[in-house]
Amino acid sequence: MNNLIVIAEAGVNHNGDLKKALKLVDLAAKAKADYIKFQTYFTEDLVQKDFSCANYQKSNSNFRNQYKMLKKYELSESDFKKIFQRCKIKKIKFLSSPFDLKSISFLKRLKVKTIKIPSGEITNIPYLSKIGSLNLKIILSTGMSNLKEIKNALKLLINSGTKRKNISLLHCNTEYPVKLEETNLKSINFLKRKFNLKTGFSDHTTGFEASLTSIGLGAEIIEKHFTLNKSLAGPDHKASLDQKELVDFVTKLKKAYKSLGQNRKFASNKELQNLKFIRKNIVAKKNIYKGQKFTENNITTKRSRPGIASEKWKKVLKKTSKFNFKKDQNIKI
Repeated sequence: MNNLIVIAEAGVNHNGDLKKALKLVDLAAKAKADYIKFQTYFTEDLVQKDFSCANYQKSNSNFRNQYKMLKKYELSESDFKKIFQRCKIKKIKFLSSPFDLKSISFLKRLKVKTIKIPSGEITNIPYLSKIGSLNLKIILSTGMSNLKEIKNALKLLINSGTKRKNISLLHCNTEYPVKLEETNLKSINFLKRKFNLKTGFSDHTTGFEASLTSIGLGAEIIEKHFTLNKSLAGPDHKASLDQKELVDFVTKLKKAYKSLGQNRKFASNKELQNLKFIRKNIVAKKNIYKGQKFTENNITTKRSRPGIASEKWKKVLKKTSKFNFKKDQNIKI
């Protein structure tokens, strides 16, 4: 069984501050997440200057204009180079979602091995074509999308040069935070069966329950936002895990994933050792004499020393005893 991949999503929770971004790297590494993920963008290439914020962005920050908000949180290429090096030092993998063509080119120069495609870009043809041409590993988030859009995105990525086996899917609901009843976790198993690709879950809920449940539904990648402080101003802080929660989150997820085992039913070695002490054999319910027939009135099943297993019950019934048996003695035929 492959290991679970846990992505600690820093996003823009650094608030445009390199020192905070580096602290987020340290925290994700300490929590033993597999990746820390950021968002790479050039604001001028991402959004119109007079474009408004989404409702969740308005409710979780003081901004009403997306351009101004994103400009404040934008990190430079120099910043990302320092973050990338910090990840190497802390032995955690760097991951980022590019939001424009220039950012894709920058991440290529940074020599990343995996790119995360955010939900909003799943129908962006020039964007998908460029990423597909890099032939990197791709994690494709499917928030806000339908089946046709996912199929089209996969086709475009593959036709542009990416190997199908190098693409993973993430089920996602693009709301911050999303209510548990709107999470639709059964989509994980549906996507896995439909596309036969590694599938995971980008969790925008406020607790652990959805991610833990997703593991049982086939999720092999879990992504979750985290922050240094939930009270900081910004669109994603309130729906994020704090420092202590992130450590607890990663630990619980990896323990839960270990419990999955194999996709078949079998008795473990430890169980087999216990079997002889737990399963029952056929014994005399009362004294039985040679020549008597075995019936439900004179035999029963109990945990006992080795003997005739209870599954042979019908075979023993109606046979004639060849020996004398005392009550509780194992039957022989």
